[in-house]
Amino acid sequence: MPVTPTGPTTDDERPATVTGPVPCRIVVCRDCCCGTRKVTGVDHAAQTERLRAAAPVRVSDCLDVCEHANVIVVQPSAEGRAAGARPVWLGLVNDPDATEDIAAWARAGGPGVAPRPDILDLYAITPPRRHSAS
Repeated sequence: MPVTPTGPTTDDERPATVTGPVPCRIVVCRDCCCGTRKVTGVDHAAQTERLRAAAPVRVSDCLDVCEHANVIVVQPSAEGRAAGARPVWLGLVNDPDATEDIAAWARAGGPGVAPRPDILDLYAITPPRRHSAS
């Protein structure tokens, strides 16, 4: 079963550029690898701001898939969840064009509402499994 990002996050206020119902939420990993100098050639702040212009963004601590840095999770809206959608995990999102594709998909409704652009299939990753306490 896919997991939902957990751990400390920062909820942003709904951006002034988004009007009407918010189609979905976006979680960006910004911890030990994602969002750091370890991933070179990416303007991490600009990526986060670009996504914020499309939908509310939560900044999360490590999502435990460092080998796929930068990781972005697109969470379905209530409408998307009602249609059976689950969060979509995307990894290696290190290209401004991929960020634009994610932003456009979020504006269109995101998981369960709008079809995922085929190009984002290249970024889809399997979320980590939850660890049970033993």
